[in-house]
Amino acid sequence: MDRVLVAVLALGLLAGCGDGNPLSGSDDDTDTGTDPGTDTGTTDPIDSDGRLPPGTESPTPSSRIVRYEPQDEEAGTGMIRSPAYDRENDTFFVDNLAFDGNAPYSRDNQVGSLGPFAVYENAATVLDPVTNETIGQFTHKAIYAVSQSGQTELAIVRTGAYVDYGFGGFVYQRNGGVTLPETGQAIYRGSYAGLKDYSGAGGLDYVTGDATVAIDFEDFNDGSGVSGVISNRRYYDLDGTDVTETYLTALEEQYETDLSAVPDLVFKVGPGVADSNGEMTGELQSIAAGEVFESGNFYAILSDGADGDKASEVVGVIVVESELPGVSGVTQRETGGFLVSR
Repeated sequence: MDRVLVAVLALGLLAGCGDGNPLSGSDDDTDTGTDPGTDTGTTDPIDSDGRLPPGTESPTPSSRIVRYEPQDEEAGTGMIRSPAYDRENDTFFVDNLAFDGNAPYSRDNQVGSLGPFAVYENAATVLDPVTNETIGQFTHKAIYAVSQSGQTELAIVRTGAYVDYGFGGFVYQRNGGVTLPETGQAIYRGSYAGLKDYSGAGGLDYVTGDATVAIDFEDFNDGSGVSGVISNRRYYDLDGTDVTETYLTALEEQYETDLSAVPDLVFKVGPGVADSNGEMTGELQSIAAGEVFESGNFYAILSDGADGDKASEVVGVIVVESELPGVSGVTQRETGGFLVSR
């Protein structure tokens, strides 16, 4: 589907950024908290025939699993399938997005990281090789994170260059297997970060927060019980300015109530959320003044650690939508990722 641009740019036909394996890195296994573990190969995407996003076909508890945002050209989602991280140069390759430069994304020069999540941006301009004329590019941001063990990682790419939601996507993966406990419960804590784009207006913002996931391995009978909370969310513009208070003021006016913080996103608990391969997917929402404010879905994978620690970490992505407080006719979409461990 064609998109309406926020700004009119000169027309040009440009190549996208380089190809790469899903979230693969170099063979250097030095872990810095934002770099991946070793390259573990590729997994071809498939069309999903169930509730899980497309990706690894016929997964098992012992297999590497890669999942992608479902592709919908009408909505602009699921357009990236093979991002790759270059550890040596600290650059990020993204393919299949128009007008995002013809070179790897580099560390953002204003907001280089959101806690343990690294932030990358595309080149602002490209030269026409024949006329030497400068062609402005659409602003894209990529967020990438890997666990300390290197066993789980994720990437999110969005743009605010369109009046509707722009083209982008997410990938999350487990690089090894998982040994699921048959009894007991576990709690996982860690960080959350993401991007917020808009339908009905251009623009892009960052979000940070804390993530907590709890798992009851004994019940439900058709899969473990899973609960989770994304809390302490803060919003920042692309310059890194904290705009949370402005956002809260608009939210308070909309719901005619006082709020001390952005409402938590809470997983809905119920059967059928988790499977025997360690994959989880379900719904989540936030509540403001007793009403549902945001709603959407979470997707996650449970993993063993690099040293054989059983079921020691979880990687996941959430996507929620809501009306933008204080602005009529604009919908906001928050796409965030979390890495949590025991």
